[in-house]
Amino acid sequence: MAEPDTLLARLKRKPIVLAPGVYDAFTALVAEQAAFKTLYVSGAAIAYTRLGRSDIGLVSMNEVVDVIGTIRDRVAAALIVDADTGYGNALNVARTMRLFERAGANAIQIEDQSFPKRCGHLDEKRLVPAAEMVGKIKAALDARRSRDTLVIARTDATGVEGFEPAIERALLYRDAGADVLFVEAPKTQAELRRISPALGGVPLLANMVEGGKTPLLAAAELEALGFALVIFPGGIVRALARMASEYYASLAAHGTSEPFRSRMLDFAGLNHLIGTPELLAIGKRYEV
Repeated sequence: MAEPDTLLARLKRKPIVLAPGVYDAFTALVAEQAAFKTLYVSGAAIAYTRLGRSDIGLVSMNEVVDVIGTIRDRVAAALIVDADTGYGNALNVARTMRLFERAGANAIQIEDQSFPKRCGHLDEKRLVPAAEMVGKIKAALDARRSRDTLVIARTDATGVEGFEPAIERALLYRDAGADVLFVEAPKTQAELRRISPALGGVPLLANMVEGGKTPLLAAAELEALGFALVIFPGGIVRALARMASEYYASLAAHGTSEPFRSRMLDFAGLNHLIGTPELLAIGKRYEV
């Protein structure tokens, strides 16, 4: 009998799931073409690219719903969506779950920060009481239409209360029914190593942020530590930011893009990537 083709079933199998961060249909398409079957829709990356702002709770729920919908219209990959704090209390979380799931999310991630939240690798975060977060988890579970839509519970307590309190919170979130647990921003490999033995029973998520608070490990290393899922949420924005800075500097210096051409797709190359010939061929089917 074939195993079920669900995200949860995949998380329970090896190898570890590596989910790159995306923030729109274009980055999702490029990632899927690179053979990724699970993508992470990053709230931070949406803030960086859609608003040109920091990840400090400025992105609204409806903006993320719009992003999910455009991505789902373009790719078939499983989408893990960053829902920040759920945009309010338990009732807001329930609405977030309904709208995100309807738009095409396969999993939503909620965190125990107060609003407005901050990027998990920034300082001076604030937490809601653990009991409030438990209520949010239960609200998300009650609101989902499909059992296959996962609830990922993130705790930011490591940077506020310490590592041990973060584990204690994560255990409460596991007992509340969370499908996946996410202890954000452990500071050392020793702390990463302690997460799996402490939180058995559900898949665990690790977050790799270039220059962040957590040591940057490869997927295989994290699998050996007991993690089922690793995300690189903002890496694509950092890569594109450097590329864009260099491109614009070259264009300003030379008055032409010619010196940068070897590092770019040309017009035909981009159209091939996004499927313009195939789209035009489909259009011809409907010509009278």
